[in-house]
Amino acid sequence: MEVGFKIFPLLFFLFVNSVLTETVPRLSSNSEWRALRDLRSSLGIRAKDWPRKTNPCLNWTGIKCQNGRVIGINLSGLRRTREGKLNPLFAIDSLPAFTLLSSFNSSGFLLPGSIPEWLGQRLSNLQILDLRSCSIYGSIPSTIGGLSRLRHLYLSDNSLTGLIPAALGSFFSLSTLDLSRNQLTGRIPNDISALGNLTNLDLSSNYLSGGIPIGFGSLSSLKVLNLSNNSLGSSVPAQMGNLSQLLVLDLGYNSFSGSLPEDLTGLRSLQRLMIGNNELEGSPFDILSNLTKLEYIVLRWNYFSGELLDDLWEMSHMRHLDVAGNNFTGTFPDLKASFNTSNAVFNFSDNLLYGNLFSGLENFQSIDLSNNYFQGLAPNDSRSSIIFTNNCLSSVPRQRKSEDCNKFYSERGLFFGNETVPKPSEPPLVKPAKSRKRLTYIMVGLFGGLGFVVILAAGVLLFMKTCSIGSRNHQRNANERPVRGGGREPPPKVNIDLSGLGESFSHEQILEATCNFSDENLIKHGHSGDIFLGMFEGGYQAVIKKVDFCLLSEESYMAELDLLGKIKHPRFVPLLGHCLENESEMYLVYKYMPNGDLSNSFYRSPNFEDESLQSLDWITRLKIAIGTAEALSYLHHECTPPLVHRDIQASSIFLDDKYEVRLGSLSDVCAQGGDNHKSMIVRFLQTPQTSGRRPSGIRILLHIYEVYL
Repeated sequence: MEVGFKIFPLLFFLFVNSVLTETVPRLSSNSEWRALRDLRSSLGIRAKDWPRKTNPCLNWTGIKCQNGRVIGINLSGLRRTREGKLNPLFAIDSLPAFTLLSSFNSSGFLLPGSIPEWLGQRLSNLQILDLRSCSIYGSIPSTIGGLSRLRHLYLSDNSLTGLIPAALGSFFSLSTLDLSRNQLTGRIPNDISALGNLTNLDLSSNYLSGGIPIGFGSLSSLKVLNLSNNSLGSSVPAQMGNLSQLLVLDLGYNSFSGSLPEDLTGLRSLQRLMIGNNELEGSPFDILSNLTKLEYIVLRWNYFSGELLDDLWEMSHMRHLDVAGNNFTGTFPDLKASFNTSNAVFNFSDNLLYGNLFSGLENFQSIDLSNNYFQGLAPNDSRSSIIFTNNCLSSVPRQRKSEDCNKFYSERGLFFGNETVPKPSEPPLVKPAKSRKRLTYIMVGLFGGLGFVVILAAGVLLFMKTCSIGSRNHQRNANERPVRGGGREPPPKVNIDLSGLGESFSHEQILEATCNFSDENLIKHGHSGDIFLGMFEGGYQAVIKKVDFCLLSEESYMAELDLLGKIKHPRFVPLLGHCLENESEMYLVYKYMPNGDLSNSFYRSPNFEDESLQSLDWITRLKIAIGTAEALSYLHHECTPPLVHRDIQASSIFLDDKYEVRLGSLSDVCAQGGDNHKSMIVRFLQTPQTSGRRPSGIRILLHIYEVYL
């Protein structure tokens, strides 16, 4: 009797399992069965994912069936066999056999090649086509317009060239169109205006030119429009104000000019507006103050002018405002008591703001007021989240010269209190000379020294001018414009795949994770910025690099960002995310490496309480050497063009919890035969260190820091 009770649960499990198995019918079409086998062979998919002699509808990863017929194929996340990796091709010729196929997803699964012409002619039932990050090249065939039932089309993160085909305007059921991060050129076809069901349109990070088609105003269902990082110009069409359902509008990093049309007040649902790095002018807040649902506004590096209206503080949902690099003027608005600043991140830098600062700034999560003309006393708050540099404040370091402040205020007929600005110290009085001869010696020495200084300064200025001319030769010529408020030129336009940079963190999250960049969280001073240990919500640790543009040029930083977005290899430190909200403070978030870098592992304290390695045995050293070689081999042989790391040392080689190598410090990487951003002579003379900024000096071999295994 007891045995029967033990067997009963097993019999019940087998019964339920058999019933569930029967609910998934076997593949009923012989032609589709042959097509799946051909697809497995041509793509080199592992038998582990698509095992032989099993029911594909039940046992093959990514295969979805209905009534014994294949309706969905998902290759995303699958891995190829060794032979398949050696020769990956866009080999999907067997797809037309699946006549009921409604979804094909190959995102992240490499299919190098061009999109075949037949794709739009023989897959008439396709509703979802996802070819993101597939290494596709060539042009988008016009025959793709034959996919009349298509609802979602993703072709982003590839190397597509040529024009956007007008045939895309025939997808009347299309909801999502994503062609971002390619190399598409020409104008945006007006035919896209016919896509009345479109809710998400992303054409960002291409080389598109011309203006926004006026017909876009008829896309009444549109919720997300991203045209950033292109070469679009002309004015923003007034018809854009008809997009009453629009939630996100990103036109940043283009060449739009003129004023914002008043019709944009019709964007009543808008929550995020990014129009930075253009050539727009006029006063935008008369319009934006009517968009009460706005949470995130970026207007930086345009030619906007006028005063910051008090209505700005009535926008209770706003949590991020960046107006840096414009010509806004006037006094800083008095904060309304109803405006909640506790989570607000604001950037007012590089404008023409002046007057005294009111209390309440300490309530902001982060606020940048640098490169303006504020005077008086700074608020009594020492937090690093408030930036006052290059103003006319007293008792604050790194302020403007008194004469510059006086000139600014006098030109506007305003009073400037000189007592509020630290006066330059007076030179010491020289006692009368005891003799004319001694006076002669003094004058000769003085003018001789001054002459040397003048010659030296002239040489430096000549060198800087030469470098500046060389740099400008690589930038697009622009029409003459008025000087921006802060007196600085805008940062160069970049075309970086942000989706490859992991999660986008907010500035508030970064501050919270690092305890406002406390000394307790500081790991070390890197040669391109400080490195902090961060603890994010959920308890996971990460390493946060606070980029210091005094140590690393923006060109180097952008090159590193571009490289990080493209490198997907297990031998490099994994990038978890980024924070690019603030123009003057940018952060990269990396995976935490429990065993630090190689320099920390050469000599360990013998008093370890855990069972981790106290020193590197020879097997581990060999493992590290092989791992480093694999990382360098990837840069040299698998990247196009081949890359050189240029900063291989013990502090650049990180070790995870299993002492596997993860290579870091990519800011010096450049193409072979090139020197993108640093002098090789300077790099050769730098003494390697595991922490602190690197002083120049004679190169000394320190075995603890060098890669000697």
